[in-house]
Amino acid sequence: MVYKKNTMEGSLFEPTLYLVKGMCIMDNDGNRILAKYYDPDILNNTKDQKAFEKNLFNKTHRANAEIIMLDGLTCVYKNNVDLYFYVMGSSHENELILQSVLNALYESVSILLRRNVEKRILLDNLDAVMLAFDEICDGGVILDSDPTSIVSRAALRTEDVPLGEQTVAQVFFNIMNK
Repeated sequence: MVYKKNTMEGSLFEPTLYLVKGMCIMDNDGNRILAKYYDPDILNNTKDQKAFEKNLFNKTHRANAEIIMLDGLTCVYKNNVDLYFYVMGSSHENELILQSVLNALYESVSILLRRNVEKRILLDNLDAVMLAFDEICDGGVILDSDPTSIVSRAALRTEDVPLGEQTVAQVFFNIMNK
């Protein structure tokens, strides 16, 4: 639980589970591949989100740090080959918690993509990565930070495609592997 200090009264707010304000994956040009924002009070429209992401990328793509304060948000990030992974929280959020969410996101994607964390492969498996986003965080509440359990739940959900919506190759693959 995180206690938020009220600067007006000097007292503590009630504990909250809403720690994550957003998660985002961008390519090495700063273009959004996947993003989810959980706080409607900040970045509540696509135009604001794109402007924030552009600014965030410009501040982080050459830096060697892992954390930045930007527009009142604490942002932790990691890059690999041609992708940048970001997790955002409020300015008073614990960076270690945000870093654990970032590590869970990156490791889950790494496992899902069989250690080939590159833009082309991520785009080919975007559905599974989107499910991993949902398994990590729901509405700003951290659900899980164990990459193995995240991947196992995301993989189970991707296998539940109705027979009529599967390609012939998927049906053949499922038959051969049972």
